[in-house]
Amino acid sequence: MTRSSFYLAAALASGLSLALLGACSPTVNPRGNQPSASQLAEIKPGTTDKATVTRLLGSPSTVANFDTTTWYYISQKTEELAFFKPEVRDPEIIAVNFDKDGVVTDVQKLNKKVPRNIEPVARTTPAPGKELSFIEQLLGNFGRFNTQSASPSGQ
Repeated sequence: MTRSSFYLAAALASGLSLALLGACSPTVNPRGNQPSASQLAEIKPGTTDKATVTRLLGSPSTVANFDTTTWYYISQKTEELAFFKPEVRDPEIIAVNFDKDGVVTDVQKLNKKVPRNIEPVARTTPAPGKELSFIEQLLGNFGRFNTQSASPSGQ
């Protein structure tokens, strides 16, 4: 291998590795409904109604379960790098409260803490009755069938 071909191979290898590193840039995806500051500034407590809020911000992400006078606009960004698990970035929750007449009483930005994942419990609910072993289940039906009643002519 000559010196010039060695330098050419080294240049190609470094160029290829730079191209591969450039392909690993993170992908950021916005999720949910993220109102801008100017949209939120247009909502005036005491004067803005539900129809105007819907026109400005769109439909809410969710409505409070036990109090339908609170609308929530939930958004976040997820950043994904190659095959790694996506990471949540910039979670934001906006709560818009209405009075009984449908007029805005308050607009709040709630805690920006990243929500924690809730792991489900792996237990199963026990069923009442006797637990049968594999052998009991396998041999449990022997002797339960009457061969005479199983014949089609009944003889």
